[in-house]
Amino acid sequence: MTADVTINKKGATRIRARHCWVYRSDILDAGDAGPGAVVRVLGPGRVMLGSALYSSRSQIALRMISFDGRPIDRDFWLSRLTDAENLRLRTLPGRDAFRLVYGESDLLPSLIIDRYRDCFVVQTLSQGMDTLKQMWTELLIERYSPAAVVERNEVKVREMEGLPRISATLHGELPSGLSVNEAGLNFAVDLLKGQKTGWFLDQSENRIAAERYARGRALDCFTFQGGFALHLARRSEHVVAVDSSAEAVQMAAKNAAANDINNVEFVEENVFDFLGRMERGGERFDTIVLDPPAFAKNRASIPAAARGYKEINLRAMKMLTRGGVLITCSCSYHMGEVDFLNMLSEAAADAERSVRILEKRMQSPDHPVMVSMPETYYLKCIVLSVL
Repeated sequence: MTADVTINKKGATRIRARHCWVYRSDILDAGDAGPGAVVRVLGPGRVMLGSALYSSRSQIALRMISFDGRPIDRDFWLSRLTDAENLRLRTLPGRDAFRLVYGESDLLPSLIIDRYRDCFVVQTLSQGMDTLKQMWTELLIERYSPAAVVERNEVKVREMEGLPRISATLHGELPSGLSVNEAGLNFAVDLLKGQKTGWFLDQSENRIAAERYARGRALDCFTFQGGFALHLARRSEHVVAVDSSAEAVQMAAKNAAANDINNVEFVEENVFDFLGRMERGGERFDTIVLDPPAFAKNRASIPAAARGYKEINLRAMKMLTRGGVLITCSCSYHMGEVDFLNMLSEAAADAERSVRILEKRMQSPDHPVMVSMPETYYLKCIVLSVL
C-alpha cells in the first residue's frame, strides 16, 4: 500500500511550479513512509499533488516523479525511459555516446544513465532510485541487450542518503579497449575508473564547436584526456595541452596517437602556474580553451571560486592575439551565468582588452535544462573574441 506524505503550502507551491524537490522542512506528516518508498504527495486540504520518491535521510525528502495520480508501476518507468531515449534520438542522432537519462530533466530524479556504444553506466543517487536499481538494470537488458551495465555509485552525494559508495559491474562484461567517437575522433573511455562515468559527455557539443573557432597557435587548459585539444588540433597549426594529472596527460597523448594527431604538445603542470609563467614570458596564442573543474562546490566557496576563474581568464585574455578567441567554461552550478559574465567583464577590464561575446553555450542537449529547476543548468560555455 502506498503511503501518504502531507506537505505545507510552501512545498505545494513549489510542486505546482513543477519543481521536483520538496525539502524536509516542508513536510507536515510523513505517515508510515519508509526509506526509498514511492509515496503519494498531499497538499493542504489533502489535495493530491502527485507521486514522489521519499528519503528518510536527505534534506531533499521528496523527489517528484509525477504530478498526477497515475499508477507508478513497471510500465510507468519504462515509458519514462522511452521518452528519454526518443529525445536523444532527435537531438543527437547517430551518437554512440550520450546521456540517456538526466535525472530531474527527464522526470526521473536522482537517476543518471549514460550510454557508451553498447555499454551503460547507471547512477542511482537517492534511496528511492537505489531501491529501483535492479529494475533499471533489467529494463536496460531487455530493451538494449547491452554488453555490460555498470554502476558508478561512488559519488559523495549518496552519503547524504545513507547509501554506500560503490563502483561495480551489474551485468555482462566490459569490453577491453572501449572507445567512443566524437565527430570523427576516437577517445578511449574507462567506465569503471574514469572521471564522471567515463567521459565528459556534457561538453561534447562545445568541443565540436571549439573546432570551428580554432586557428594558429592554440592552448587547451585542464585538457584531461585531450577532448578539446584534439578538436583544436584539426584546425590549428600547433596545440599546447596542459593538465596537472600525469595519468590524464598520458591518456590524452594516447588518444592523440590513436587519431594520428601529432601537432599537440602535452604538458603536465598546474594550470595556474603554467598560465602565470606563459603570461610573464610574453607568450601569445590565437585560440585558448579554459575548461576547469568546478571551483565552487557550494555557496560558501563562491568568492574564492570567482577569484580563481578571474585569474585564469584574465591571463588568457592578456595572452590572446588580436582577434583571438577564448572558449571559457564553468561547470559550477553555484556560480550562475550572470555571475560568470560579470567575472569575465572584470577580467577584461583588468586585462585592458576589449572583448565581445560570439556565443553563449551550455551543456549538450542530452543534458536538457528543466525550466522550473535552475539546478539542472550548471555548465556555462562562453565564446569570446578579443579586439
